[in-house]
Amino acid sequence: MQRKERIIISDQQKLEYAKMMVEDGYSNQQIQEISGACSSAVVRWKRQYKAEKQGITPQNQKALTPEQQRIQELEKQLARANRDIDILKKASALFMRDN
Repeated sequence: MQRKERIIISDQQKLEYAKMMVEDGYSNQQIQEISGACSSAVVRWKRQYKAEKQGITPQNQKALTPEQQRIQELEKQLARANRDIDILKKASALFMRDN
């Protein structure tokens, strides 16, 4: 049994396919045929799109919708800023101890 050739689908395409299923009434099978993706991927895109529309930001995977992508970017910036603050606190405590 041969493996199916791996195809690469952009985030924009995934979003469009998910919209087609949720908003336009396309079936999972139709999207599979159009995209060439496996059934588990198509189901995952649909589930993720519905969750993102409800305001749930995906963890450990890239968001599909622009709003959730922006939230993920802001969360990264906040984590980076908090890490920088912790480093500065430690550095200032060391500086104060040495003087």
